[in-house]
Amino acid sequence: MLDIIQLLPDSIANQIAAGEVVQRPASVVKELLENAIDAEATLIQLFVKEAGKTLIQVIDNGKGMSETDARLCFERHATSKIRTSEDLFKIRTMGFRGEALASIAAVAQVELKTRRPIEELGTLIRIEASELKAQEATATAVGTSIQVKNLFYNVPARRNFLKSNPVEMRHIIEEFQRVALANPHIGFSLYHNDAELYNLSTGKLSRRIVDLFGKAYREQLASCEEETPFVTVRGVVGKPNFAKKNRSEQFFFVNNRFIKNSYLNHAVMSAFEELIPEGTHPFYVLFIEIDPVHIDINVHPTKTEIKFDDERTVYAIVQAAVRRAMSQHNLTPSLDFETDINYSNQFFTFNPSATIPSKANNDVNNTSNNFTRTESSPREKTNLSHWNKLYEGLNHSTDDFERNTAHQQGNLGFETDSPQPFTMKSKANELSAVRPQHGTQDAEATTFQIHNRYIISQVKSGMLLIDQRAAYERILYERFKQHLQKNNGASQQLLFPTTVNLSPGDFHLLQSIQDDIKALGFDLSVIGPNAFVINGIPADSPDENEQEMIEGLLDQFKRNASELSIDQTENLARSMAKRSAGRFGTSRLTNQEMNTLVEQLFASSTPSYAPSGAVTMKILSLTDIAHLFEK
Repeated sequence: MLDIIQLLPDSIANQIAAGEVVQRPASVVKELLENAIDAEATLIQLFVKEAGKTLIQVIDNGKGMSETDARLCFERHATSKIRTSEDLFKIRTMGFRGEALASIAAVAQVELKTRRPIEELGTLIRIEASELKAQEATATAVGTSIQVKNLFYNVPARRNFLKSNPVEMRHIIEEFQRVALANPHIGFSLYHNDAELYNLSTGKLSRRIVDLFGKAYREQLASCEEETPFVTVRGVVGKPNFAKKNRSEQFFFVNNRFIKNSYLNHAVMSAFEELIPEGTHPFYVLFIEIDPVHIDINVHPTKTEIKFDDERTVYAIVQAAVRRAMSQHNLTPSLDFETDINYSNQFFTFNPSATIPSKANNDVNNTSNNFTRTESSPREKTNLSHWNKLYEGLNHSTDDFERNTAHQQGNLGFETDSPQPFTMKSKANELSAVRPQHGTQDAEATTFQIHNRYIISQVKSGMLLIDQRAAYERILYERFKQHLQKNNGASQQLLFPTTVNLSPGDFHLLQSIQDDIKALGFDLSVIGPNAFVINGIPADSPDENEQEMIEGLLDQFKRNASELSIDQTENLARSMAKRSAGRFGTSRLTNQEMNTLVEQLFASSTPSYAPSGAVTMKILSLTDIAHLFEK
């Protein structure tokens, strides 16, 4: 019987390895930039054409390689970073596996030029599909220049899986930003199709952040630093009022290596607890310096996952560092314990003769609010006279006050002797009714709203409780999805067109979904590098600044893309619905609007759940209600 097990040729083995190391053009960019950093370069240039599908070139002024090293670097497991197994626990360089260049050369056409400072001539090497085509001496500058052409040209299936140019370019920009953030002492530049996207000079971390993300970040940064014998944490955190809807601008670096770690992210989020709105995420760039013996970076070929031998201690130190930064920069509420509010600089004194003409106040606290202001200076006397003018006409009798209160309650829809009609403008009025509504008297008697967030309606079996925001999300999602499928989204033209300036990453993302965006009702066009002009917005969009609307939509789109495996159309419909529902979900509704919302919800394909998976409604049966009262 013939043997069936055999060793694979190196070319095939390299292609298999490339499946893990080289997933897309951004993977090549990451590996080449990290090699340039390990070569101790102080200036790195990145040139990209057709989002890396045609060309990726990295030029550095590092220490270069000898002729032998230049040839050997394309072999599998050839590395200058480690010698023994013990070196795996002392790694401080970016690369160490010795697989990147071999994997890249297996699926592309590669040209390498390199020269050391001590040599007059450099070395030129050309490799295609792991096959050496040329090796010769050449005149070149000190450092290394490597070109990767026609990525996946010999693996058509892999090339077909690549996304559109704007999407692939966005991933390249993300990798470039991570490497540039980790090394502010190195100058970086990025060119796409001969157009300059970034030209970053050396400087401090804060300057690098502003150069990468925009001048708006100049005012939101708070320095963060905590040093212990075990680990050192340094970097910057964003102020709470600049928190965003996604995690795209959160960066952790361990020994200057970018990592993804949900556990450490939780440490930062806990420090921001009750300082940022629910569902938002703060900006941070944090560097963790730790002895390599306490971490294991040999977990995944992409090297973005790291294991700590004492993760809890690192968690506590990161949390403490962020909290300390927040307190030092007065970003958290504080109390002044040096002021005696009972004896010094009293602003109010008790006046037993003062009364408040309100039975409601007396029922709650008979002695509350019985204060008058003391006068201690001419300025305070003048201020007091102005304050008194604000309260002129409020000294009504208790009966007048109660009559006014009853009149107001009548206007708000409560039962009074002579109720007054009241209509509040809301986007819900624009939702066309799908199912017949109940009679007016019946609707007013069985449907009402709680805290502008929940709707309660009487049903035969008991009580129906609806989450207003989740219900809007379901209704708007189906509307936006229909617009995308039929390309018939209504557009509301702006009186004055608005120019929106985006980061390079967001600009390329918006370009990639521009056709679908227009199907929703957006009327926009490119007017320059990283800039769009908006002439119209969807008729169903919430009232807000156009710049914030586009940025919020892109943030939600990126968040969905990172967390869900859905196509572009589905993602955009969900993102737009999530963004819009946030504005509609806390509105005061009339009875007619509430019933319209209920009818629209039950007419949807999945009324019980929002597209995000949130429950839209709960039914409390009469039996459940009786159990609450132990009956």
